[in-house]
Amino acid sequence: MTKPPLLLSGVPGSPYTRKMVALLRYRRIAYRLVQSGTGVPSLPMAKPHLLPTFYLPGPDGALQAVTDSTPLIRRFETEHAGRQVPPADPALAFVDALLEDFADEWLTKAMFHYRWTYAADIQKAKDVLASWLSQPLDDAALQQYAEKVADRQIPRLRYVGSNPTTQPVIEAGYLRVLTLLEDHLRTHRFLMGHRPGASDFGFYGQLTQLVQFDPTPMAVAVAHAPRVCGWVAVTEDLSGLEPTDGNWLAADTLSDSLPDSLRALLAEVGQLYVPLLLANARALAAGQTELQTHIKGTIWVQQTFAYQAKCLAWLRRDYAALPAPARATVDRILAGTGCEALFGDLP
Repeated sequence: MTKPPLLLSGVPGSPYTRKMVALLRYRRIAYRLVQSGTGVPSLPMAKPHLLPTFYLPGPDGALQAVTDSTPLIRRFETEHAGRQVPPADPALAFVDALLEDFADEWLTKAMFHYRWTYAADIQKAKDVLASWLSQPLDDAALQQYAEKVADRQIPRLRYVGSNPTTQPVIEAGYLRVLTLLEDHLRTHRFLMGHRPGASDFGFYGQLTQLVQFDPTPMAVAVAHAPRVCGWVAVTEDLSGLEPTDGNWLAADTLSDSLPDSLRALLAEVGQLYVPLLLANARALAAGQTELQTHIKGTIWVQQTFAYQAKCLAWLRRDYAALPAPARATVDRILAGTGCEALFGDLP
């Protein structure tokens, strides 16, 4: 059991920091946020260094640096009671997990792409991100550090798959996701109904950057998805929301009554993310360092990414562990979306 207040370090420009802080607020778990990109002095450093970093007791009681947001959400569910985030129904919980993974691993491509591709976005990002250091800097030092930030981040575009070949896929996909979310928010407060699931916080984290910080994707969102812009602002602090069990999407008729807007979003997951997950797994299994596949009829080329192979393995593990009735419901929900390809060879 990790006693609150939880200690974590992060910065406002990290979508995963924003994701977890919003979740802690909603769940009313006390926390202390050290706003720093360099960790907390005297405490262990995460390897690799990612944000946010939580400092939590390990099996021996010593503090460990823990960074992966999805396992952390599940850990906090077991350690802190009330106001749960994963839906109680196992089929709906699986859909929630799949959408959370899509937000964390696909939508972040759009976030990183826009921030480090367009001149106006690069200029704002490097200047503002550099100012988040814990100590004051004069103008010369700030500019020097801003250039250092850009020089470190721009070459990392290759890790998320942003390049001239994939740019049209990323940007068209971002607009479609915005449009689908806008449609869903016409009738539902959150992805999982009228209370947030883990997927809501996953989308929220990435969208804090895309619709609130970076100029180019922000302009797209304002023009095409004003409800999404408003939703992101509101989701920042849901501590005053009083959820009930009846606020989830109806579990008893889930496969028949799933909102068309959510089914359409799952189809976007099936067309954008699933081909990448499968191609990445095949390339890694073959010992390749680069993958190539087709997404929406366009060639997609990027470096292989070992972490996304883990994401695929976790999704397949959770699908295989579903009780038979829940798995049958999930199969009906995913049929025709393209997401079913993730599990086609499982018994």
